[in-house]
Amino acid sequence: MTCLYRRTLLLTAAFLSLAAAAPAFADPGDKALDDVRILSADDMQGRAPGTPGSEKARAYILSRFAQIGLSPVTDSFEQPFSFAKRDGTSVQGINLIARIKGTETGGKAMVVSAHYDHLGVRDGQIYNGADDNASGVAGLLAVAEAFKAKAPKHDVIFAVVDAEEGGLRGARAFVAAPPVPLETIALNVNFDMLSKNAKNELYVAGTGPFPALKPILVKVAMTAPVSLKLGHDTDADGKENNWSNQSDHYAFGEKGVPWVYFGVEDHPEYHKPTDDFATVPQDFFKRSVATVVQASIALERDLSTAAAR
Repeated sequence: MTCLYRRTLLLTAAFLSLAAAAPAFADPGDKALDDVRILSADDMQGRAPGTPGSEKARAYILSRFAQIGLSPVTDSFEQPFSFAKRDGTSVQGINLIARIKGTETGGKAMVVSAHYDHLGVRDGQIYNGADDNASGVAGLLAVAEAFKAKAPKHDVIFAVVDAEEGGLRGARAFVAAPPVPLETIALNVNFDMLSKNAKNELYVAGTGPFPALKPILVKVAMTAPVSLKLGHDTDADGKENNWSNQSDHYAFGEKGVPWVYFGVEDHPEYHKPTDDFATVPQDFFKRSVATVVQASIALERDLSTAAAR
């Protein structure tokens, strides 16, 4: 057993003991605000890959997996990988992969993803990344709670990936060595920045390249708790407004896997040390989480449409 793995086990045990003492949360997403607050606290040190802060964040996420009752796809939740930084030094990233099995066997799977890393500490300032992307991880955990409460028809895999910032490294490691055959993955649902928008707007990209998904998401938008807008997936408004390659879903798309991406437009705290929990508009975020839960359930229910590539 490596020292890193032993420390992670100890940290996870500590978080589990805290979780056991916490009050029960009845509905999916009830703990989302706590998830963001804890993952974006100063003691997580901005969650840069290969740092003690990343290890602590990982231990917390593993404790939430256990609290929800998720299972690993293989013999471990952890999928380690290595990559080289620009200065040539090697860094180990670690993805966390879990699954809820569907009630129907032998079919397609849906992968829900969110990256947990951020920019770390720069010039003595901690980049806590509350929106980017503690909020996306919280959304993923809420979706896991929903599918645990009512089992999906298809397998749903939860990929909390590392090293998105600066190269989508974790997502590319996932698709390079997927825990299930790549051809069985019908859809990737990716969350990156769900918590901050002054206009009550959350975007879902992906219906441009994958128009079969549009009727599902248009129907969700009609009753969503936020203003769910479709777009940001073509060059119609300029390449800078096309989010098709802006987050981990792009790694899936490169392999031919259809995707949808939920996120807000850039805001003043984007990639700034001010992206703290204190700047999260809590009411909007809770409604945003409810929206991605609603959408994920709808997409899984009609996964055969997503699989029609």
